[in-house]
Amino acid sequence: MMREFASLLSRTLIGVSLLLIASCATKDTRHHVIISVPEQRMALLEDGKLMASYPVSTSKFGLGDAPGSGRTPLGNLEVAEKIGGSAPSGAVFKDRRRTGEIVPPDSPGRDPIVSRILWLRGCEPQNARAFARTIYIHGTPEERNIGLPVSYGCVRMRSHDVIQLYDVVGEGAQVTIVDVPLEAFVPEIGPAPPQIAAMASGRPNSTAR
Repeated sequence: MMREFASLLSRTLIGVSLLLIASCATKDTRHHVIISVPEQRMALLEDGKLMASYPVSTSKFGLGDAPGSGRTPLGNLEVAEKIGGSAPSGAVFKDRRRTGEIVPPDSPGRDPIVSRILWLRGCEPQNARAFARTIYIHGTPEERNIGLPVSYGCVRMRSHDVIQLYDVVGEGAQVTIVDVPLEAFVPEIGPAPPQIAAMASGRPNSTAR
């Protein structure tokens, strides 16, 4: 009886070890997302090389990690969970679950989380509350405001862009939020285009909605 129990325990421990090894093996170490708050712009790197850049929106309340502040945390974080991989563009999420509704871009009076969610976990004391505060990178129907700091702490993206990002990065991918231009971290990206720079400063030019 004891021999059978020992054998079962051994098989269980081996199974748990294999699951842990598989979990570690799937952590995304190739991709790095860098978000510039002053520019309201994101760079996506693969093995240190620039893959793409996107306009984003961070918090209207500024920077920080205090509970209830509605601020965007700075520093090094990681993608803790990915949610919504099979959802259509514009699918609405409440408490990270689909409601069944689909909201088109710039629908009047609508501002839910849509399309995809990448839930962030802080890796430093300055952003240690990010996961508990439910800080995400997510889609928004308010695409007219992308490029302006208008969120409640999360990093907002256009649905098309966040779906593209979701399909590339995996859980464990590094996310760095900085208070300097992207060019300081990714020299090849160059300065922000004039329209993006104007929007990020809160002075949209005549072509910005």
